[in-house]
Parts: sequence; C-alpha cells; structure tokens
Amino acid sequence: MRKNYKIDVDCANCANKMEVAANDTAGVKNAVVNFMTLKMQVEFEDGADAKEVMGRVRENCKRVESDCEIFI
Repeated sequence: MRKNYKIDVDCANCANKMEVAANDTAGVKNAVVNFMTLKMQVEFEDGADAKEVMGRVRENCKRVESDCEIFI
C-alpha cells in the first residue's frame, strides 16, 4: 500500500534527513520526501498498519528534525 502525506519542513537538507529516518522505520518499504511539493510518499510493507507505522515515522523524523511535521 502506498500513501501520500503533506509535510512541513524548512529546508531541503531537513527533508533529506526526514526521508532517511522514514526509510529506517520498521514497516516502511520505501519513503520519498519531496521538498518542493512538501509531500512524503510512503510505501508500506505487506500487512503493516499504516496508522501505526506513520506514528513511528513521525517520532523518528522528529528525532532528526524537531520542527518538522507530518500531517497524518
């Protein structure tokens, strides 16, 4: 399953950090952050609960970029 999320991030470097953090999250098959459109596309592992996984993605992203936001 693949979903798109609106994000709020200040710079391209921060967006890159968010992408790395999202891809390192259990349950995420692939994540791509586009700074220009302020969107994050997440492909989930088979059988993963998207809402639960996105909660962990948000936590991981806030660890690397505390003022970022993902609108779930």
